[in-house]
Amino acid sequence: MKNKSKQALHDLGAIRRFIAPLSPPVFAFEASIRSSPFRILISVLLSARTQDPVTEKAAARLFAVADTPGKMACLSEARISRLIYPVGFFHTKAKHILKICQALEQGGPFPSSRDELLKLPGIGRKSANLVMALAFSRPAIAVDTHVFRISRRLGWASGRVPGDVEKELERLFPRRRWTDVNQVLVGFGQTICRPVRPLCAACVLHLRCPSSSVPHREEQPR
Repeated sequence: MKNKSKQALHDLGAIRRFIAPLSPPVFAFEASIRSSPFRILISVLLSARTQDPVTEKAAARLFAVADTPGKMACLSEARISRLIYPVGFFHTKAKHILKICQALEQGGPFPSSRDELLKLPGIGRKSANLVMALAFSRPAIAVDTHVFRISRRLGWASGRVPGDVEKELERLFPRRRWTDVNQVLVGFGQTICRPVRPLCAACVLHLRCPSSSVPHREEQPR
């Protein structure tokens, strides 16, 4: 396990250096939302089942109109829906955003732990982990479809559900690198290690990736 962890850590760094010149959308998206925990929370909620460039534009429209929980809580659900369209499930997300803002307006510290974040409507474990990592620099691995697919392709994990993959990755990487895993693998999935027809021949890990010669179909967590 020690050798596997060392190799995985080396490969994570190699992937980051390899994709940096390709400017994955996730890099710009995360840079655009880091001004406050509130902006991160709402942007992460919007990002579910939505491409980062679409999420970034929707978040910009919403925050241009209302940039605090109090101001956003004064908007109607229909107005929020129009502002965030065409993110996936925009009607449901508008409802969740309104409820979150109303809850935040009741006072108290901003939710910063996983348990506190999971109490918010529309925030699941993946989103909670991402908010913890981006807003509070707390060690957490957010397992989205990119992380799930690529970690299994690389042989870093074998779990059939995101929770199992998260535990495997936590054992594989030191805590100080947990927050890097999502950004690097999402960027990798957006540019090279795509769901279908990945660019294996151009990949920095081509010679040692166990899946580089295997026909690929899109893998989804169960």
